[in-house]
Amino acid sequence: MSEARRGGVLGLFGKRGDAAAADEQAPLPDEKKPGWLGRLTSGLRKSSDSLTGNIAAVFTKRRLDAQTLDDLQDVLVQADLGVETAAAITGALRRDRFDKEISENELRTVLADEIEKALAPVARPLEIDPDLHPHVILMVGVNGSGKTTTIGKLAAKLKAEGRSVMLAAGDTFRAAAIEQLEIWGERSGVPVVARPAGSDASGLVFDAVTRAVAEGTDVLIVDTAGRLQNREELMAELEKIIRVMRKVIAGAPHSVLLTLDATTGQNALNQVEIFGQRAGVTGLVMTKLDGTARGGILVAVANRFGLPVNFIGVGETIDDLHAFKARDFARAITGEAEMETQ
Repeated sequence: MSEARRGGVLGLFGKRGDAAAADEQAPLPDEKKPGWLGRLTSGLRKSSDSLTGNIAAVFTKRRLDAQTLDDLQDVLVQADLGVETAAAITGALRRDRFDKEISENELRTVLADEIEKALAPVARPLEIDPDLHPHVILMVGVNGSGKTTTIGKLAAKLKAEGRSVMLAAGDTFRAAAIEQLEIWGERSGVPVVARPAGSDASGLVFDAVTRAVAEGTDVLIVDTAGRLQNREELMAELEKIIRVMRKVIAGAPHSVLLTLDATTGQNALNQVEIFGQRAGVTGLVMTKLDGTARGGILVAVANRFGLPVNFIGVGETIDDLHAFKARDFARAITGEAEMETQ
């Protein structure tokens, strides 16, 4: 990419004032930022404040009675935690604390414990097979989910671990997506296979996989065009990309990561279902948790599908994409982590 073109792209991303532009810019990490749990707690504050505020509104008595438990279950469902988790939490309270006094801090602890139980089975890191050269990761998701930025952050993480990484700019519909991936490649010292906007995506992916095999690359990450899960022709193209990969490497892709924008709430459930059926999703990345009060949707997704949650994102910078940990998330979304520091 020419210096003038690169500067124009960076200028475009830097001058836009909306949150999406900030996410696209994805600045490099600031070493003075607080630790991960602190950033996660801060990022989930909207969700935490909404959840605990609504609970406080119905929790007007210190003694738990049937009406309070029914109201509490409604609040938990409205917080996008899902019917299963809401029932588990109120069931635990009904079993252990019914008609007994309970403090606000004790209630937070019960909430955190039950949410952690729901999430622990899906809190699994992304595993890269060291015997594969390359291990192919296919990134899928709808427009605006933070997919391309997630690829850049993940590439930098893998490179920092000492792996050789290659990127394929398979979102050939958007020139900005190609340019964005090229910028990430320059920052991380990672090669990017790209063609002009409007090129055939499956042909580009074929070239990228062939080159990665020839060069013995450890990890190839393939970007794809953002597509609505209800657009049949776009989903069919995604399936074609997978077929083309398998002409070069049987069994590719080895990981299929679906990026989910937390701000979409319940629509995330439909996205997981359709992309799972059409692309064989193996793991999830939940992004933009800092931009919504609907972070509880991650719990509902975990309960419904049981897919590994490999990463979550709560900010713009490279170190705001982090391996998912059930306990940290549960403590942050219930405000328990913040209470412990006060």
